[in-house]
Amino acid sequence: MRRLPFLIPDNFTLALVGTVVLATLLPCKGAAAVAVNWVTNVAIGLLFFLHGAKLSREAVLAGAMHWRLHAVVLLSTFAMFPLLGLAMKPLVAPLVTPALYTGILFLCTLPSTVQSSIAFTSIARGNVPAAVCSASASSLLGIFLTPALVSIVVTNHAATTGSGWHTVGAIVMQLLVPFLAGQLLRPVIGAWVDRNRGLLRFVDQGSILLVVYTAFSEAVNEGLWHHLPLPALAGLFLVNALLLAAALAITTFTSRRLGFNREDRITIIFCGSKKSLASGIPMAKVIFASHAVGAVVLPLMLFHQMQLMVCAALAQRWARDTQAERAEPVAAEPR
Repeated sequence: MRRLPFLIPDNFTLALVGTVVLATLLPCKGAAAVAVNWVTNVAIGLLFFLHGAKLSREAVLAGAMHWRLHAVVLLSTFAMFPLLGLAMKPLVAPLVTPALYTGILFLCTLPSTVQSSIAFTSIARGNVPAAVCSASASSLLGIFLTPALVSIVVTNHAATTGSGWHTVGAIVMQLLVPFLAGQLLRPVIGAWVDRNRGLLRFVDQGSILLVVYTAFSEAVNEGLWHHLPLPALAGLFLVNALLLAAALAITTFTSRRLGFNREDRITIIFCGSKKSLASGIPMAKVIFASHAVGAVVLPLMLFHQMQLMVCAALAQRWARDTQAERAEPVAAEPR
C-alpha cells in the first residue's frame, strides 16, 4: 500500500460519499429544500467570485502565446470527449440506464479542471504556465460551450430545463458574472484571497457538497435508487474507466505525433483528459431539471475520483523519470 497511496480516497471523496448517504437517509423536503437551495446558489456565486479574485493574470499571460498547445487541449476537451461519448453509445446502452448515459454525455461536454490539472503538471515537471492558461481558458469557455454541446448531444430534452440560450444566460448570471466581479476586484482583495487560500478551499468544497446534497435529495424523493440497479452502477464504472483510458491514450498519441516536447506533452495529457467537478455540478444544477440532476452527476463524481487516482500515479511516475534522467549524466561522470 506504500507504493499505491493514490488508491486511497481523499477526504473530499469520502465527504462526497457521506453526503450522498446523508441525502439518501435524510433528504431535504418542502421549505427546508427551498432554504438549502437558496444557500447553495449563494455559495456557488461566492465560489466563482473568489476564483475570479484568485486568478493571476500574469501567470495566464505567460502561457497565452502557446496557441498550438491550447488548441490541442481545447479540441480534446470540447470535441474529442463528446465524440467519444457518442461513439461509445452501442457499448454503453446495454450497461447503464438512459439517465446515466445522459450523465456520461454531460460529463463529456464539461471543461477541464483547473487546480488539479495545474498541480499534476507541476508534480510531473510539465509546462506549468501553459497549464494555467489552458485550464483557465477551458473553464471560462465551458460556461458557453457546455450548454451548447449539451443541447446537441443530449437527446433526452425532458431532463433539461430549457433552450440552450436560456441555459447559457442562467450560467452567465450565476457563474460568469461573479467570476468577472472577482477579477475586477482582484487589485483590492487579491492579496487577501492569496493569504486565505483555506477559505477558497472551504467554499469550493462546501458549495459542491451543498449541490450534491440538494441534487440527491431531490433525486431520492423522486425514487432515484429504485431506478438505478446495481449492475448499471457496475457498468458505469467500466464505461468511465474506458472513457478515461481512451482520453489518456489519444492525448498521449496526438501530442507525440504533433512533435511537442516532454513538458508540453505532460500539460496536454493532464489538461486534455480531465473534467471539472467544481464546474460540472453547478452547471448540472442549471442545465437539468431538478429531479434529473442526481443521476446526471453520478458519472461525473465517479470519473472525478478515477481521474485523480490515475493522474496522481502518472504524475509521480513522470516526476521520478524526469529526476532520473537529470541525475543520470551526473552519475556517469568520473570522479
